Amino acid sequence: MTSTLRTLTVPLDGQKFAGGLPSFLVRDDVLCWTRREAGLAGFGEIIRFTATGPERFLEADVWWRHLVLEAEIADSVELPGTGPVAFGSFAFSKTSAHESRLIVPEIVVGVRDNQVWLTQLALDDGDLTEGTALAALDRWLGTSARRESTTAATGPAGNGTSGGGSAKGGGAVVRPLTLAAGATLHTGSLSEEAWMDAVAAGVAEIRTGALEKLVLARDVVATLPMGVHAATVLRELAARYRECWTYGVDGLVGATPEMLIQVEGRTAQARVLAGTLDRLDAHGEDGLPIDYATRALAGSEKQRHEHEIAIQSLTSQLAPFSEAMNAHDEPFILELPNVWHLASDVKAELTEVEGHVPTCLALINALHPTAAVCGTPTQVAGALIRKLENLDRGPYAGPVGWLDAAGNGEWGIALRGAVIEARDTVRLYAGCGIVDGSQPEAELAETWAKFRPMLESLGIRS
Repeated sequence: MTSTLRTLTVPLDGQKFAGGLPSFLVRDDVLCWTRREAGLAGFGEIIRFTATGPERFLEADVWWRHLVLEAEIADSVELPGTGPVAFGSFAFSKTSAHESRLIVPEIVVGVRDNQVWLTQLALDDGDLTEGTALAALDRWLGTSARRESTTAATGPAGNGTSGGGSAKGGGAVVRPLTLAAGATLHTGSLSEEAWMDAVAAGVAEIRTGALEKLVLARDVVATLPMGVHAATVLRELAARYRECWTYGVDGLVGATPEMLIQVEGRTAQARVLAGTLDRLDAHGEDGLPIDYATRALAGSEKQRHEHEIAIQSLTSQLAPFSEAMNAHDEPFILELPNVWHLASDVKAELTEVEGHVPTCLALINALHPTAAVCGTPTQVAGALIRKLENLDRGPYAGPVGWLDAAGNGEWGIALRGAVIEARDTVRLYAGCGIVDGSQPEAELAETWAKFRPMLESLGIRS
């Protein structure tokens, strides 16, 4: 590459954006990462990197480090997420045809710690000033901001994500759902019966001793004649699921409760989830709902075993990069509008490896896939997933997030999400951790609880 990346970051008046970061989610092609009204929103694109295969994280890491090495950076704010920033989404599987990507936008708005800033990025030789940055922001947020997105069907997010068309493929969904006029909802790669058969087959493999845990995913496809509007979906998710990280990258949208890795300076943090309870199950139970969740999750040997596998998976992979690490001795109950989870937070102080602190993408290369989204042992579980799911997950359950030139970044696991495949079509994904005590009918019900955030954001109610 001969062009030099140049960036200018300037503060914005936060009083003008009372709604925080979600107030910028007005375009269907927005790039976003937000939680509790903070985060980043990106507009436009000046350059992108794509890769497939087992080396996709390391190839992206090399590309990004080379891009920012000689960058001309003017940054008067100097917070994580200022200066050069790329948004990213990576395929779950090393065998996937789906293209993993890093996207460098033209404009980034950031909100953090009651501060708001604007970054303009360029590869040309034009001047970058506060005036050019504000003009570019106004151009992106102008009257054209609310136009419908036309990127999903022909854009990169649809590449390799569909698992439909199989002989085992699904049919009409029989759940008691309220659909908008003309809308349809169908199972995807596997019918509900075929997916429950896959769960049973997974449990049988676990009982042979070949593996301890397996995570199986399934998909459903919604068609909405009035169109699928990414900006509306993202605003709904950000408002309803404030404790989750709402993400949007190239037609991949969702609100994940699980942080794969967050890096700020030399400190890395993660949030691990395993063990799920549908909040609807608390109806009719005595006492407070949270007490019921504590009994049903923390008091369940199956749920605690599944959670312990997930914690051990992450901490063992993170240990070689850490000089100190701590995790909750006891998992806590994470309360979300649709479900409760057993959750644990992990914090590590990073150590130098071969003379430098590991980057976000180097850590992701070591951590992904965790037992929370794949199973354990990883290779055995991965092979069984490919055999039983009949589905290319694409970016579902892969890392999604952002990174900056200083090494900071936030990368969640793309859960509770969907891929917008066409103007009126969206494919939703959900998965469950399978262990020895798993029951196919209960796991199927759990997938519907996990579909709920996306279904509701699309106006589909149960």
